[in-house]
Amino acid sequence: MEDIVLKNVSKDFGAFTAVDEVNLTIKSGELFSFLGPSGCGKTTLLRMIAGFETPTQGTIQLGNEDITNLPPYKREVNTIFQNYSLFPHMTLFDNVAFGLRIKKTPKAEIKDRVQETLSLVKMDDQANKYPDQISGGQKQRIAIARALINKPRVLLLDEPLAALDLKLRQHMLIELMNIHDAVGITFIYVTHDQGEAMSISDRLAVMNLGKIVQEGPPDDIYERPSSIFSAYFIGETNFISGEVKAVHEDYLEMSCDDGAGHSFELDSCFQAAPEIGSRVTFSLRPEKIAISRNKPRHQEDINMIKGQIEDILYLGSHTQYIVRVGKLKFRVFSQHKRVYFDDKALDWEEKVWLFWHDSDTWMIESDALEMLTEAQMAESGQFSRALKRRGT
Repeated sequence: MEDIVLKNVSKDFGAFTAVDEVNLTIKSGELFSFLGPSGCGKTTLLRMIAGFETPTQGTIQLGNEDITNLPPYKREVNTIFQNYSLFPHMTLFDNVAFGLRIKKTPKAEIKDRVQETLSLVKMDDQANKYPDQISGGQKQRIAIARALINKPRVLLLDEPLAALDLKLRQHMLIELMNIHDAVGITFIYVTHDQGEAMSISDRLAVMNLGKIVQEGPPDDIYERPSSIFSAYFIGETNFISGEVKAVHEDYLEMSCDDGAGHSFELDSCFQAAPEIGSRVTFSLRPEKIAISRNKPRHQEDINMIKGQIEDILYLGSHTQYIVRVGKLKFRVFSQHKRVYFDDKALDWEEKVWLFWHDSDTWMIESDALEMLTEAQMAESGQFSRALKRRGT
């Protein structure tokens, strides 16, 4: 069942196009996210669904009803903003009850529904407090309760956790998922935080320059990015370009230039077979790469290249290595599963082997409109700096 359908939706602000011909269907009961950098159009899209902005062109449907030109109060949609917008002079009970009182709901029904909704967000024991007497996470729960009290068909969340610290954001993500499962309505979530979108969403849409670059389940977007921007924005990755030498049924062979006058051979998976002799770009996630000072045993489905460690950064759960191969730099994440005190740790400037399964090398179908900007490309080439040993 379809809840929200966007057809050729665009929004112009003078000469600037914030949203550019978006077509999308969001299913009933989904937790769907719009993910992208600042200025990509995700919040404008949410505001058009809410009724705070009117599309320059296109239509927005809620079920079978065209709501493109309906005012916000006539839509079965409620919105939660970053700043919560609670009334400071009202108790939490009165904040949640406000919408029902505007509708002149009977007092007995108001009491029952407010208590039920406060219980849903685990705030029923705080009903008589005021907003300045509770924490940021609790304010967020009250904002959610106030939005849900009118039983909307769709709940819109505009970066609702942005004002919270990391630990509280992680906790509130779990709470949001539990609330979504309990009420069963459609949630549409806007964020620039890839971790939030990946962990909370049934499906998500990656946006850039007003367009949806890719949409689908989080694992599919992460493992099989369809564009350079998707691969860059979701998680971290290594971009490698090469010339196609041979195409087989489920993989292709490539020759890659290391920028220092040498080349190395790699195998990669693909969605659509490229032509032999064409140049392609592939994505290789840092956690897919194994690193060792010893050359691995040769296997047909394993890629391996030799390089030199340029930088090391200990990150608690894993160590990040920057490995130079010619003039190329590979980012490698090595997970900490167990500490072997008798093992000699890898060191700066040490020669190492990198190896990974060829199915973890994913060819990208890139579009000129979806290419990274120069600033984004510069950022993707900058690796975190580690503290070097003294004297090096």
